[in-house]
Amino acid sequence: MMSWTMVFAVALFLQSGFTRSIPVVDVRLRGLAAVDDRAAWVAGSQGTVLRTEDGGDSWIKMKVSEGDELEFRDLHAIDAKTAVVLAIGAGRRSRILRTTDGGLSWTTTHVNLEERGFLDAMAFWDDGRGIVLGDPVDGRFQILLTEDGGRRWTPLDPAGMPAALPHESAFAASGTCVCVAGDGRAWFGIGGGGQARVFSTVDGGRNWRASTTPIDASNESSGIFSISFDGEGRVGLAVGGDYKLAERAVRSIAKTSDGGRTWSAEGLSSPLGYRSAVTRLSKDTWLVVGPSGSDLTVDGGASWRSVDRTSFDSVSVAGSTVWVSGERGGVARRRIREIIEKHRHD
Repeated sequence: MMSWTMVFAVALFLQSGFTRSIPVVDVRLRGLAAVDDRAAWVAGSQGTVLRTEDGGDSWIKMKVSEGDELEFRDLHAIDAKTAVVLAIGAGRRSRILRTTDGGLSWTTTHVNLEERGFLDAMAFWDDGRGIVLGDPVDGRFQILLTEDGGRRWTPLDPAGMPAALPHESAFAASGTCVCVAGDGRAWFGIGGGGQARVFSTVDGGRNWRASTTPIDASNESSGIFSISFDGEGRVGLAVGGDYKLAERAVRSIAKTSDGGRTWSAEGLSSPLGYRSAVTRLSKDTWLVVGPSGSDLTVDGGASWRSVDRTSFDSVSVAGSTVWVSGERGGVARRRIREIIEKHRHD
């Protein structure tokens, strides 16, 4: 069962960045899924889930019964009433829940029974087909697949997955270390094992190949935190850094133009700090967010300019609007054209 609370927020418009709402909860909101220009879902610590249908002027606040200890890190919204939320943690703390009535009730559709397992993030190709990434068990990253919108999840045979390196893992910082495009293409980025690698599939997750990138992964807190591709799955950008050094940006970006087979930093400059999420706004325009601010490039990553210095962890785009979320219940949004126009006029 769920309880609903309607919370009204006051919108604050800052010329330097996003239209921001006064926080309605005091938890970190790393799970974010935009539905359209007016509707979005967010989820975070202490089993917290919220949704809005009026552009953030008011939020319906929900808490999963007996779920105060759940740490929600990813969220997929099918529409304003249907969503799938992913909780992280060791063993049974990693689980997936689904609602079809706007959060009034939830069904647990998957519980991780492997004590060594740890779910990190998910992505959906469409309203039916989705994928979940988990950290290595017995030397292989774990993959779950759904064909029915998250009602049922099937663990994938690890035979098609390359071996993980020692200490290699994914980062559950924003739900965007895995992404999908086209008909069965998917990628996930990892770190912590001495190499920042991207794993890619072209057959819906059944077989994978691993490619190295120049992003720094020299310790367990550094590597790739987010990855985003164009609609065709050819051009992609991976970003990250070291989450313990939020202001530092050295070897934190890589780009591919061949669907993720090869990655390079040639001709690129790093964003202005560690960045936990990236999204593509148009052909050469990408937005990144992180604890020390948000940056925009309009030249495919050759240069970056700060658009906001507020701490955000996650970003999601729907319609013509960019939504962001992060610590202390922070949620904000802005029209894509306004972000780009301001960048060009500064």
